[in-house]
Amino acid sequence: MDPRIREHAQTIVDHSTSVEAGDNVVVSAPAVAEDLVTAVHELLGDRGANVVAMDANPRFTRAFLRAGDDDYETPAHVLALYEETDVIIRVRGETNATEQSDVPPETNAAYKRAYKPVQGEMLSKRWCLTQFPAKGSAQLAGMSTEAYENFVYDAVTLDWDAQGELQQQLVDILNDGDEVRITSGDETDVTMSIAGNTAINDTAEHNLPGGEVFTAPVKESVNGEVYFDLPLYRQGREVSGVRVRFEDGEVVDYSAEGNEEVLDGVFDTDEGARYLGELGIGMNRSIDQFTYNMLFDEKMGDTVHMAVGSAYPETVGAENELNESAEHVDMIVDMSEDSVIEVDGEVVQRNGTFVFEDEF
Repeated sequence: MDPRIREHAQTIVDHSTSVEAGDNVVVSAPAVAEDLVTAVHELLGDRGANVVAMDANPRFTRAFLRAGDDDYETPAHVLALYEETDVIIRVRGETNATEQSDVPPETNAAYKRAYKPVQGEMLSKRWCLTQFPAKGSAQLAGMSTEAYENFVYDAVTLDWDAQGELQQQLVDILNDGDEVRITSGDETDVTMSIAGNTAINDTAEHNLPGGEVFTAPVKESVNGEVYFDLPLYRQGREVSGVRVRFEDGEVVDYSAEGNEEVLDGVFDTDEGARYLGELGIGMNRSIDQFTYNMLFDEKMGDTVHMAVGSAYPETVGAENELNESAEHVDMIVDMSEDSVIEVDGEVVQRNGTFVFEDEF
């Protein structure tokens, strides 16, 4: 076994989820990630945890959704499992990244709505989402298998203490601020309040790799237009050239140059899907190329991402409204050129470089 797989497993079990004796753990992963799952199980056994393994095969989900009638109920047995679970470890690894591309967006939206209580229960636990460098994932990224393996392991095996110290400087700025303005080129100019909300220093406790600072906007404070110039891969489709206009927090107009119907399904899921739940700023410079994988792409240096849909409760202050939705869809703005982030009128980042970096 590649020793980097064992290092990856140890980061998951000890750093990201802090598994202890007696913990009930659910490991959800595709078969292609067998080596990583095996290494994780060895460590779980050594820690004295109780484990349930689930096969996360998108072919199964596709077959179920295409055969259904969009009338889904919350699966009580799945909810019961997660209610009794302490730790959730989810591993991604594609053999066919377009497996669910022929599932209608409205079907996905209906399924998301039914699973919302399950999603909420899962997010209340100690959880980690990570990536195994499968060949299908490498192909989607336009990389050789070896190059993609190196890319993934470089990103997940950072010195997270040092990365956390770098990111904490931005956390402090945001937590002391009230209003954020983001401009990029001629098509992105958006403002939002973050007053009373909390910025989080992502050092790979939930997402592995980590490497971002994120918070939530005050729900009805977002105004302006955003051009998400980097594409997202959603439900097996590439959604490109997304433009969104916000008024008093709500998405009032949108378009996409490719696969706009995917956005139709997202925004029609529920009321909360038309509001921003997250503002994130990428700071992991070991992620140095776009790979059509949001787990990595949203962490890239020189980027900002905004997610429509659910907000993370830990980012929302007691006096502010928590945006709730069955969706959480991240979209990315490239901030490397002709771009500025301001907090309370002061420039925090210009063209991807922060005020606390030497080259600013």
